Amino acid sequence: MEEINNIEVTPCTESDYLKPLRVHYNQNGTKKSWDFMRTHDSVSVLIFNTSSHCFILVKQFRPAVFMCEWERNKTQPPQSAEKPEEGASEAAAPAAEPQEGQSAAEGESSSSPWPPAAAGVTYELCAGLVDKPNLSLEEIARQEVLEECGYDVPVAKLKRITSYRSGVGVTGAKQTMFYAEVSDDNCVSAGGGEPGEGELIEVVKVPLHEAMTFAYDERIPKTMGVIFSFIWFHNNMSPKYKISTNV
Repeated sequence: MEEINNIEVTPCTESDYLKPLRVHYNQNGTKKSWDFMRTHDSVSVLIFNTSSHCFILVKQFRPAVFMCEWERNKTQPPQSAEKPEEGASEAAAPAAEPQEGQSAAEGESSSSPWPPAAAGVTYELCAGLVDKPNLSLEEIARQEVLEECGYDVPVAKLKRITSYRSGVGVTGAKQTMFYAEVSDDNCVSAGGGEPGEGELIEVVKVPLHEAMTFAYDERIPKTMGVIFSFIWFHNNMSPKYKISTNV
């Protein structure tokens, strides 16, 4: 079980991965502006183990998901139904100042307990940023499969499924999805990502016959890439294995 503590939210003024920008433009004679993030493109890989007939996913803590859950569920201060006495100010009382040694974020969270770490954990395809200009997309995908999931897959075994835009309202970055078939013989390590890069990844197996149930179960937090790739497999690869994906 993940353990998350000592949480502090601060403004982000610089980042190696995201850069907030605002674009101003005219559209059909109307002046508009839009805030967006410049970020890297990425690759993702649907991995199918032919030895055990299961998909290989990764499971990891995502701070953005965690914070969204906190924002969505945080408690609101109770509102009094009584009218203020004559002459009393109707303005809301000022927010309590954080105590000495306490950050503003910590003060805000005092009435809104943080959710359990599990609220920020998601199931995803093996994926990574396109941040190595000397490598092809296939070579980057191969590295990610090896680092995150522990399978050594030759570049020639990676099948390109398609590419698409993700986060079109915020980043507009392109992700290219690949498909890789592996066997137990290709497994050379436990995976788990690069600890030196702060990665803490759990490798998860989803049996083929449970895939579509998994994809549509809203109780399981997952990315759209997982859902789309499972549907793609059902439409394009399932007949080859003659096993129902339980649609």
